[in-house]
Amino acid sequence: MRKRKIPLAGTLQNNPISTEEIADIAADIQRELETYADPVKREYLPRFFKTGKGEYGEGDKFLGVVVPNTRTVAKQHKDAPFAVMAELLQSQWHECRLCALLMLVERFKKSGEKERKLIYDFYLSQTARINNWDLVDLSAPGIVGEYLKDKSRDDLYRLADGALLWEQRIAVVSTYTLIKNGDFTDILALSERLLHHPHDLMRKAVGWMLREMGKRDKDLLVQFLEKHSKVMPRTMLRYAIEKFPEEERKEFMKR
Repeated sequence: MRKRKIPLAGTLQNNPISTEEIADIAADIQRELETYADPVKREYLPRFFKTGKGEYGEGDKFLGVVVPNTRTVAKQHKDAPFAVMAELLQSQWHECRLCALLMLVERFKKSGEKERKLIYDFYLSQTARINNWDLVDLSAPGIVGEYLKDKSRDDLYRLADGALLWEQRIAVVSTYTLIKNGDFTDILALSERLLHHPHDLMRKAVGWMLREMGKRDKDLLVQFLEKHSKVMPRTMLRYAIEKFPEEERKEFMKR
C-alpha cells in the first residue's frame, strides 16, 4: 500500500489540512490496521469486550487486530494532526479508536510541556469515545497520569465524580503513574470515594490500583483494608489482596 504523506501535527484550532484530507488520512490508517486483521480475533474480541445487548461494550465492533500490531501502526503515525486522531476516535472500529489513543501516548512521550498540555486537553475532550476498559488502561496512565505528576489533581476528582463510567475509570487508572512514583495520596482518596461503586469494572480498577500501591507499601494497604475490608465489594478486595500470602488472603476474605 502506498503511504500518504501526512502533514506535520497542528493544533485543533489551527489545523493545516482540509476536512477531506483528514478523512483520507484516517481511512489510510484504518486500511493499514486492516492488513493485520485476524478473522479468529475478529470473532473472539466482541465476546471478550462484552459487546452484547445491555453489556458495557454494547455495539462495539472489531477488526480483529491485536494490541502489538495496533501499537506498530500508531508509532508510525504519531505525528499526524490532532484532527486525524479525532476522526479515528469517531470510528465504529475499536482498533481505530485505540490506534488514535496510542498515537497520543507515543506523541506525549516526545513532546515538550506546551504540546503535552495540548495532548492532555485534547484527550479529556474525547472521553466519550474512550469507551472501553482497554482504551482507558492503555492510554490514561501515559497521558493523564504523566501530565499530573507535578500538577494539581483536581481533574481526577472531577472525573471520578462525573456520571460517565469511562471518566471514572480514567481517574482511577491514571493513578498508576503516580503510584509508580511513590505517590499514594490520590489512590487512597479515590478508593474511599469510589468504595461502593456499583459497576464491576470500577471495583476491579480500584482493587487493581490498591494492589499496585501494596506492592510498594504493604503496610499502607493493610491499614486501608483494616478500615474498609468489611464493607468493600468482594471483587475489589480480591483484586487488592491478590499478591498476599494465601492465609492472609483467606483471613481478609472471611471478613
